[in-house]
Amino acid sequence: MPSEQPRVVFVTGPSGAGRSTAIHALEDLGFEAIDNLPLSLIPRLLSGPPMARPLALGVDPRNRDFDTTAMIGLVDKLNANSEVESSVLYLDARADTLLRRFSETRRRHPLAPDDAPQDGIRREFDLLAPLKVRAEFLIDTSEMTPHDLRAEVESLFAPSDAGALAVSVQSFSYKRGLPRGVDMVFDCRFLRNPHWDRELRALDGRDPKVEAYIEQDEKFAPFLSKLSDMSEFLLPAFKNEGKSHLSFGLGCTGGQHRSVAVAEILARTLANKGWRVSIRHRELERRASGAGAD
Repeated sequence: MPSEQPRVVFVTGPSGAGRSTAIHALEDLGFEAIDNLPLSLIPRLLSGPPMARPLALGVDPRNRDFDTTAMIGLVDKLNANSEVESSVLYLDARADTLLRRFSETRRRHPLAPDDAPQDGIRREFDLLAPLKVRAEFLIDTSEMTPHDLRAEVESLFAPSDAGALAVSVQSFSYKRGLPRGVDMVFDCRFLRNPHWDRELRALDGRDPKVEAYIEQDEKFAPFLSKLSDMSEFLLPAFKNEGKSHLSFGLGCTGGQHRSVAVAEILARTLANKGWRVSIRHRELERRASGAGAD
């Protein structure tokens, strides 16, 4: 039977990345949508009458009481409560894309009303970096139209009674701990490590050379076969139980080579079997955002 567990999705991200479009898309999917709600009021909202519909909360860094640490703490507290399913949807975009969007609309950046928009963009990236890493769902809207973004949100959050099951695959580094919100975790550290090949060290697992190197490990093919077989068995079972989202985590030492390559291959394998799959690489995202990675 489908789960009746109340669901809360926090929608956030830098100004201009498409947060309002995503919230409207969730509202069209049947979510009760509330935008720009101060963090301090969210616990009072959730302690009120039982939720008749899933809830989408737009959290804006412009709010006077916005605090990244407080928001992460709130989400973790809700996740510790087995009666509520909560997650963070982070809308992202490249700095040049955000700058172009502000230039086209001639809007001032909310975090730099008296300065150049690029100053506000930088400040917001710094402010939101920990939340971006924390998010269960990440959508980069740099190359998306509003229609594309709506379609992506619908693919991730369509009601489970519509037969949808969204699958996410994430790579990570064990040195930085397990990612939050992952249902199943698999350790890739037994595979041969491209880090020790001087020509491959600076590349990552999305590069065909790195993927080919890992595939040469005699343990790789059996591992992928068993992982694919298990996924093929579990996904329909979870779908029949009414679960709307299932996430796989692939970890290695640095989150750059083995886990990235296996995540890419698993995501392709599942997509080829007809599942809707999204993929993210936590440590590569940290580098791209300037947060750094070991």
